[in-house]
Amino acid sequence: MRLRTALCSAVSALSALALLSACSNASTTSSDGKPLIGVDYPRSDTDFWNSYIKYTPEYAKELGLSLKTTNSQNDVAKLTANAQTFISQGVKGLAMAPQDTAAIAPTLAQLEAKKIPVVTVDTRPDTGKVYMVVRADNRAYGEKACQYLGTKLGGKGKVVMLQGGLDSINGRDRTEAFNDCMKKNYPGIKVLGEATNWDGAVAAQKLQTDLTANPDIKGVYMQSSFALAGTLQVLKQKGLLVDPSDKKHVFVVSNDGIPEELKSIGEGKIDATVSQPADLYAKYALYYLKAAIDGKTFKPGETDHDSTIIQVREGLLEDQLSAPLVTADGGTYGGVPSVKSDDKSLWGNNLG
Repeated sequence: MRLRTALCSAVSALSALALLSACSNASTTSSDGKPLIGVDYPRSDTDFWNSYIKYTPEYAKELGLSLKTTNSQNDVAKLTANAQTFISQGVKGLAMAPQDTAAIAPTLAQLEAKKIPVVTVDTRPDTGKVYMVVRADNRAYGEKACQYLGTKLGGKGKVVMLQGGLDSINGRDRTEAFNDCMKKNYPGIKVLGEATNWDGAVAAQKLQTDLTANPDIKGVYMQSSFALAGTLQVLKQKGLLVDPSDKKHVFVVSNDGIPEELKSIGEGKIDATVSQPADLYAKYALYYLKAAIDGKTFKPGETDHDSTIIQVREGLLEDQLSAPLVTADGGTYGGVPSVKSDDKSLWGNNLG
């Protein structure tokens, strides 16, 4: 670095500008000597993502990484602008969770051209290359919810599916898997699918409308905990927020594993969730960024952390982390094992 500094100071003003730019782009470490990486948080209006935000600096410190962060607030335009900021700051790797998985392609192409490795968390881009996708099997989310509700309803009745955003691979995977599982295994159950775009107020309004038109609804699948508060409020207003032993009880399955869900399962307000690993998303997003900076490569197969790397398409790998079904009794439903809601292995039971 002393030689480069000397060279940069010795040249003409015009050449100095070019060399200084090259020096900046070539920097691999922050002022504290640690590799500099960027993390864009997708939003901070849900308990799940706030937990991810909490875990990220903890794992950055543990892995010896220097961290810069932004928040794109569920806006792909902001995510694109934030990526430009990271590029100008000289980050050597970037983790992001694009909520619009199609529109992010041009940004990924730009980062690839600048040789900045990208890890996407929770979501997988529809097109484009990234170093690794860190994500649980979202089709399994829909299948686990289906098997639980199908078992509890005895294969008959009506259920409401409060979908996320269908512009997201997560919303599409959960929706398609839930519908496919119901058609195959529980054809006697009618699914009322409601698009909500991950908006809790929209979800509550549509659930209320469905319950008014179909008072015989016996199940609800919320594709994320964004709908939890509104769902409980609507059920309470309808006189349906009752103990699971009451014949009026509506069985509710959520998806995230936040503390409020686990508490609600213990209290009998909802019945199950799928615990999406916010802690492991943070840990392995940064783990793979460090691996990319170190020049490591991976291939499909079992990992040393109870997950499986799959090849989604040519040049795109996804580490599918474990995401268990969580219930009050830890039973098996439709062949799907579950863990009890008070199990200490769940990240939602370990937040300080």
